[in-house]
Amino acid sequence: MNLGNEFGSVNGFPYHPITLNNSAAIGTFAPHMGRRSELPIGIFDSGIGGLTVVKHIHRVLPREDLIYLGDTARVPYGTKSAPTVIRFACEDTRFLLQHRVKAVVVACNTASAWALPTLEQSFSLPIFGVILPGASAALNMSRNQRIGIIGTSATIRSQAYTRCILARNAGAQVFAKACPLLVPLVEEGWMDHPVTVQVLKEYLKPLLRHGIDTLVLGCTHYPLLKPALRKVVNRRLALVDSGASCATDVRERLQSYQLLSQNRRRIGKIWPFVTDEVERFQELAKRFLNARTEPPQKVDLSG
Repeated sequence: MNLGNEFGSVNGFPYHPITLNNSAAIGTFAPHMGRRSELPIGIFDSGIGGLTVVKHIHRVLPREDLIYLGDTARVPYGTKSAPTVIRFACEDTRFLLQHRVKAVVVACNTASAWALPTLEQSFSLPIFGVILPGASAALNMSRNQRIGIIGTSATIRSQAYTRCILARNAGAQVFAKACPLLVPLVEEGWMDHPVTVQVLKEYLKPLLRHGIDTLVLGCTHYPLLKPALRKVVNRRLALVDSGASCATDVRERLQSYQLLSQNRRRIGKIWPFVTDEVERFQELAKRFLNARTEPPQKVDLSG
């Protein structure tokens, strides 16, 4: 499928400008619904964290086939510059398009923060991020509108969550903290390790002093830290998993585009691809996904 020839290209990436945040986009996708609705949904992340989003999407859309790309060779994205993150996100999306996906879910907060506008303008299919659904969920869950955000350095530097929250409630108070050590700890498999608990205590001290009642887990790796987080914060503090909110958004918007699969005969399959460490990914996927996947395959995005 040569998308570059069909839609033209910019810097080697398929290009067909679309604004997905208005009703006009629905008409763009509707003519293709007969063949496109049965195509898989593509999901990408910098590593294993996006499996938390896969889990939620598989739960709310169990009949959909899913293709997951974990860019484990270049994890983490959160320490990279904005131009580098955008380039990686375009390469990830182009890989998924080669597998004829009908939509792309950016299951990475850093890529959602920096690359989503570029992806929406450069690729002719629905693109979903995790930040807007997570910000909306935080506002709905918070009682005192004092909201904490933890994320990678790049996500916090982008202020994407803060802007989304304040755009919807100017009276809210937002307190953000970059937590660069957390992704490596998750990737190492130290989700509930004493070292991880101690690191969380240090990161969360300033946020808890501000009296937050809601904490946005602003990285898709962070829901894997919930057991450790509960050792640090009390049960009354609401934890917002943006992946769960994103899954609901994917279901609702694909339904509005008439792109939901009509398959009622079988459970959808999950095809994982990684750019490095296939065996380790397979071990972690079994632990956290709680769903059967096809055998993961290693791919090279540089070609």
